[in-house]
Amino acid sequence: MTRPYRIGQIVPSSNVTMETEIPALLRARETVAPERFTFHSSRMRMTRVTADELAAMDGESDRCAVELSDARVDVLGYACLVAIMSMGPGYHRESQRRLHGRTVDNGGPAPVVTSAGALVDGLRVLDARRIVLIAPYLPELTRTVVDYIEAEGVTVLDHRALGVPGNLDVAALDPRGLIAHARELDRPDADAVVLSACVQMPSLDVIDEVQQLLGKPVLSAAVATTHRMLRALGLPAVAPLGGALLGGEYAFTDPTPTVTA
Repeated sequence: MTRPYRIGQIVPSSNVTMETEIPALLRARETVAPERFTFHSSRMRMTRVTADELAAMDGESDRCAVELSDARVDVLGYACLVAIMSMGPGYHRESQRRLHGRTVDNGGPAPVVTSAGALVDGLRVLDARRIVLIAPYLPELTRTVVDYIEAEGVTVLDHRALGVPGNLDVAALDPRGLIAHARELDRPDADAVVLSACVQMPSLDVIDEVQQLLGKPVLSAAVATTHRMLRALGLPAVAPLGGALLGGEYAFTDPTPTVTA
């Protein structure tokens, strides 16, 4: 490819984090790898993280996929984890298939990654079967996230719901506050820590620090989405700042498919 890879993102209208953390990870990657990237977004209206707003917002995702395929993006990321998870177990697969179909119909076929599916896949790549997680949502939405992940065969040993409904308020949270939460949730039987089970809650600045502190893999929705996007492009999933998942050991690793009865 002679031009830069075009990274497309479908984002909530109030999201300001995914358009900073994913570019930051891929710009860091550009310091150690030859590929270059540009970034392109389409927005779905949402200001408060509630079940009603999330369902209404998801209805706009088809339009966004078509808009981004107009730009002939090379990969498309649906950057709202809880919107997908609130639609019911396994919905990321349906969403990915449908949105990919919209890009095909529009003459600009692109693989589709959802942050929800990417987090599940990232845990599978790490072989993390028991985890703890931190989410900014109200308790009932955080419970939805926990149930969704557990339906994928991962046990959530403990979690922290920060109870912040306003999406811009989530973006304003200090990522260094996650260090104390991670310490309090640390369990010796946890295989990994999801430091931010939300694409709007900033965590990138402390991923490596918390990983070193706890001595186990630490990831976020943004880190997992970056890993999945790179693998969807057929590229090594390596990026400085991205913890164990992007540290090199899993550069060519794709998730093992879910086994269903």
